[in-house]
This record gives sequence, structure tokens and C-alpha cells, in this order.
Amino acid sequence: MLKLTKKADYGLIALKYLAEHPEKGAVSAKDVADAYGIPAQLLAKILQTLTKKALLRSHAGMNGGYALARSASEISAFEVILAIDGPFFITSCTKGAKACDLTPSCTIKEPLARVNETIAGVLRSISIQDLAEPAPAREVKTDRLISLTL
Repeated sequence: MLKLTKKADYGLIALKYLAEHPEKGAVSAKDVADAYGIPAQLLAKILQTLTKKALLRSHAGMNGGYALARSASEISAFEVILAIDGPFFITSCTKGAKACDLTPSCTIKEPLARVNETIAGVLRSISIQDLAEPAPAREVKTDRLISLTL
């Protein structure tokens, strides 16, 4: 089963919170953690990672905290997941050039690579702004269906 890590979940939640509260300017990790019941220390590390990856800006001082580095509509879910977890693959055989013993006779590597790329494409098409919009206003993106023949 393809599953995001808790860190990626928390990163997406934090960016969604920032997109929903632009009037606050910089928001502390504690504010976000308290709003969602997330461990504050873990969230602070995640926000630091997102800052290093240029998805957030950090502001020091009494009114310091974190703010989106770009518009919420310009940051994709894929970017956030990639920044926190690194590249994701649904099978180990799609991880680069190292071949397994079954490569010459394998009939699933390429189809699974297409599935992986389709999932990545869907995540690239979902912006933080999409996540922040109220559910009825969100448009479900159904133009990318996975068709696979094994």
C-alpha cells in the first residue's frame, strides 16, 4: 500500500494552515501544532526542512515564525512530499539503474514505473491552495486515471 509518512502528512497540514491564514503573516510551529494536535518539536524540524528547500520563509524575532515562500497556488503537494521524504517509488525496482536478477524477464517494471509517474503527476497537479479550499469548492481532478495491463 502506498502511504505517505507522518512527516509528509504534517508538512502538508502545516502548509495548508499557512495558506488558510495569510492574514497572520508569520506563524509559529507551536501555533500549527496546537491547531492540529501535532507534536511541536517534530513539526518545527519539518518546517526547518521546508525552509531549507525554499518552500517556506522563516522570520526570527518576537513576531517570527514561518510563511509560504511562494503563493499557495504555486506549491504542489509533490514538492512538499519530495522535500520531506525524498523521491517515492511504489516498488524498489524503479529506483534508478541498479537492475535486479529478474530484469531480463521482468514484465512489470515498466507498467509499475508508469503507475509511479502517474501518481507523481497527480501530486504535481494538486497545489497547497487546492488543499486549503473548502471541500465543496474543490474540483476533483479525474483527468488522470491509471490504466494498466499486466
